[in-house]
Amino acid sequence: MKVRDIMTAEVVVAHPDTSVNLVARLMAGRDISGVPVVEDGRLVGIVTELDLIVRNTRLEPPAFFALLDARIPLETPAHYRERIRHMLGTLARDVMTEKVVSIGPDEELESLAEIMVKQRVNPLPVVEDGRLVGIVSRSDIIGMMARDLGEQG
Repeated sequence: MKVRDIMTAEVVVAHPDTSVNLVARLMAGRDISGVPVVEDGRLVGIVTELDLIVRNTRLEPPAFFALLDARIPLETPAHYRERIRHMLGTLARDVMTEKVVSIGPDEELESLAEIMVKQRVNPLPVVEDGRLVGIVSRSDIIGMMARDLGEQG
């Protein structure tokens, strides 16, 4: 079985300038775990449940390593600014994950499951020739398993 056999082809998407509030309402209203961010038909990011939940955690100050009388930062100021932007941002572009893991529609389900388990991603955008053509989530795999088990029993 291929990814295209279980993916959702009509994907709810956001634009980078979509408000975080609208993205959250879309996810809650449609009972979906993530919204791909698309610009000119190209996948530029994804906002997942985790991206939104992180906004409600405490912002930890940058970690330092103390050496004699010196304090050596363990993260760059740019990384810290990025964390602040992610937590306080109001647009999809502020909170989205930019390095999106994706899969092709003709990949086997075993490859899909392996990516989801090893890289801990959910949902997983389906991309063909650089364009978003679908999305697949853990619930799609569970639904397929339930159908297969129902047919056997």
